[in-house]
Amino acid sequence: MSGLRWESDRRLTAIGRATLSVAARQAVVDGEVNADARVLDYGSGRGDDVRGLRDMGFQAHGWDPFYAPDKNPAPADVVLLTYVLNVIEDTEERREALQRAWILTERLLVVTTRLTWDRSRVRGQQYEDGVLTSRGTFQHLFSPAELRSYVEETTGVRCISAAPGIVYAFKNDDARLRYLAFKIAPHAGWLASDDTGSAIAAVVDYTERRGRLPRLEEMPTEMAKLLAHLQPQELQRIVKQSANPERVEAGGKTATLSTLLFLAVELFNGRGPYSSLPMSLQLDVRTFFSSYKEACMRADRLLFKLRDDTYVRAAMQASKVGKLTPTALYVHRRAMDQMPTVLRLYEHCASIAAGRPPSWSLVKLRHQGRGVSWLHYPAFDTDPHPKLHSSYMVDLTTLKTSFKSYGESANRPLLHRKHEFLAPDDPDALKYRRLTQAEVQAGLYRNPHLIGTENGWEAELGRCGRELRGHRLVRRKDTNQAK
Repeated sequence: MSGLRWESDRRLTAIGRATLSVAARQAVVDGEVNADARVLDYGSGRGDDVRGLRDMGFQAHGWDPFYAPDKNPAPADVVLLTYVLNVIEDTEERREALQRAWILTERLLVVTTRLTWDRSRVRGQQYEDGVLTSRGTFQHLFSPAELRSYVEETTGVRCISAAPGIVYAFKNDDARLRYLAFKIAPHAGWLASDDTGSAIAAVVDYTERRGRLPRLEEMPTEMAKLLAHLQPQELQRIVKQSANPERVEAGGKTATLSTLLFLAVELFNGRGPYSSLPMSLQLDVRTFFSSYKEACMRADRLLFKLRDDTYVRAAMQASKVGKLTPTALYVHRRAMDQMPTVLRLYEHCASIAAGRPPSWSLVKLRHQGRGVSWLHYPAFDTDPHPKLHSSYMVDLTTLKTSFKSYGESANRPLLHRKHEFLAPDDPDALKYRRLTQAEVQAGLYRNPHLIGTENGWEAELGRCGRELRGHRLVRRKDTNQAK
């Protein structure tokens, strides 16, 4: 294709959508697109994201060189650059488009592109650094790591992979750190309060969960007003008398570990000074550590331990949640917070580097080498043996990623012993454990090499004369097999 003179018809790449794009939906879920934010969809195509966001009550407008070229785009708090970079065949123009979007950004630029694993769905021939499609359009498919690096190089700021193929570039580093804190060390919201008594109860609840009294600046505005007539010493005395000391101690331990986790991930992504931390984390550092230096040193040691295969495997063996195999630990998303801190750090580093997918059920952590996979079993809660829909893996050593879909496979992998992936006190663990015991007694696990896929499992059910009704194992009525 060398020497070909050709310009793609980019308007043909603008598809109609009945719902928000993945990137716009992610920004809404993360709270970055909210009622107070002005949103610009730069390269808005047919305008479906703009209409969808407006229907949700958000302030959104769009600009597109073909569909909405009649006015110059105005700067906005949040700028969406959705599936634009991948359709520009000229590398200089591609970079200029990103630069223009960054100039228009006042707080957050959200960049998303098609990814390399879409190659099988893009028909065409190689042209420059992409594909000239059969429709006369162009596609440059990015890897998640390439996209993040490309946005970082162009904007000059450290970026975060919010999901595979979705990169957040914050104009202000304080905003980036607030987002990291929200994702890594979230705390439950405040209890509702409409009088002094309920406001005090909310402060007691916060103290028990966080291990320390909140500052006035941390409280919701209306709650602070309800408590304004109390002196700080009086409020402290009341809370101290009301709070459960054991819960306060447990909350302090949780906050300490969450702070270490945040600081370790922040170092992985680029650590700033103490003053750059969100206020609540600054207060946690003051309360639970002798100094910011000490907190950072402990976090650094934690990150260093992540490189030690022996230490990581020992942490997996000591974990009270998850299923440990000869190669990896598998944990359900509901049990993630109960893993040892170094394993939570392991997963968070992978998610910041390459993006955690929006839908997943289990996380797989390799104990030799550093690789994280997020496995999606859509029917985990309802199917006694859920089938694998997709797998997304990132190698932390190389930052290479891979994605595999099983949605159209005729013989999908499936799960057994579901209770082993959950915490022991999970509400569903007992039901799943009873099913496993019944299946063991029926002889269904005598040939483990046969039951890892749908066809093999159905064959073993037939051999044993059993069938499943929900999470109950029963005898088949149509079998004459003696038991």
